Amino acid sequence: MTFDLAVIGGGINGAGIARDAAGRGLKVLLLEQADLAGATSSASTKLIHGGLRYLEYYEFRLVREALSEREILLQAAPHLVRPMRFVLPHHAGLRPWWMIRTGLFLYDHLGGRKLLPPTRTRDLANDPVLKPSYTRGFEYSDCWVDDARLVALTARDAALRGADIRTRARCAAARPMDGGWVLTLEGGRQEHARVLVNAAGPWVSEVLGAVVAQNAPNRIRMVKGSHIVTHKLFDGDKAFIFQNADGRVCFAIPYQQDFTLIGTTDEDYTGDPATVAISNAEETYLLDAVSAYFKRPVTADAIVWRFAGVRPLRDDGASKAQETTRDYVLELTGTPPVLSVFGGKITTFRRLAEAAMVRLAPFFPGMPGPWTAGATLPGGDFPWDGIDALLPSLPPASAHRLAHAYGTEAHAVVGGRDLGAGLTEREVDWLVGNEFARTAEDILWRRGKLGLRFTPDQTAALARYLAH
Repeated sequence: MTFDLAVIGGGINGAGIARDAAGRGLKVLLLEQADLAGATSSASTKLIHGGLRYLEYYEFRLVREALSEREILLQAAPHLVRPMRFVLPHHAGLRPWWMIRTGLFLYDHLGGRKLLPPTRTRDLANDPVLKPSYTRGFEYSDCWVDDARLVALTARDAALRGADIRTRARCAAARPMDGGWVLTLEGGRQEHARVLVNAAGPWVSEVLGAVVAQNAPNRIRMVKGSHIVTHKLFDGDKAFIFQNADGRVCFAIPYQQDFTLIGTTDEDYTGDPATVAISNAEETYLLDAVSAYFKRPVTADAIVWRFAGVRPLRDDGASKAQETTRDYVLELTGTPPVLSVFGGKITTFRRLAEAAMVRLAPFFPGMPGPWTAGATLPGGDFPWDGIDALLPSLPPASAHRLAHAYGTEAHAVVGGRDLGAGLTEREVDWLVGNEFARTAEDILWRRGKLGLRFTPDQTAALARYLAH
């Protein structure tokens, strides 16, 4: 069998392109060397947002596109994407009040906002969390997302539309043959495809050079972003965005009901993306950033989890990592063709996939046009504000987790022996059979975040169950 399209990389961009192409009737193969969302796409700040600070770098097209995508994704995956209000305290020594207000005015109006409430000013004088010196600020809208589940369900949708999704399937070599590509997988198996898409994220240049044997253009700048998760630091469902003295911003976000997510850093990275980890200096930076605003200092003993990822950004010559554009570049080279993806944001993955199909359209005459803007992801076929009605018979905590993970498919995973923290054998079977999970780590840290609640003994028991 010859595939129309072979995609290397099972992050959000690879999964998005596979889904878009499969929905247009193409025969699609996706190859991921490890697990879906195993690298950058599970290490984000978990936001679907326009990127307020990108306005300072005049990235108006990127911000407009991202803002318009918020509401498209909110309706496509209302179980995974949810509205969130962000409180921005004003710091008199940093960006002036008028500048922030102007930026937020643009933020409210650039993307055609319809569902999300607008910005408002806030009196913070009696805020129970912030230091008394922060007396006023703003509150604006963005969205939160379970990033790794977004990837898994995008790949699941691609599979439901006919794509062949293979994890633990590293492509060792791709060579031209008979006007197409012959792909040699680790282990020796070969597949054939007419067109190749290189969506390998931090490995995009390595795939071009070592796998495809083309000269890899020096267009990637690897930027590390690190996060910490602490015990819950404040009540309520609002998040905070803080200005730092170095010009960056830091988020403190309600996370998994009992925790707070803090991030992110921005620093250049030159090591192996597979072994990236938060440094002591980054951890201190994040603790200091939030402690500058909160009444109660946040210390290292509050941390329950740390994670880091490498963003494969287009190298635009910016002097600082934080100033490097988050926009994407699609490079089409060679005969037979290979399309390489540089940069991108999880927020704009759907638009990136559409742009990729525009570039590839000449190779597939008669291919149908765009279709994803009005299509839901699996489990997302319900009103964006109707999630609380999905599982009324379950205890609130279980109903909340399952509804937000599976949407209208949640009934399929209810029941069975509990393996810990509400994870049942039936749910594990579903994840293996429908969402490409293979290991305890896949399930506990990417298909969900129950790793925050599992004990070592429960993790070992889950591994034994999977082995059988």
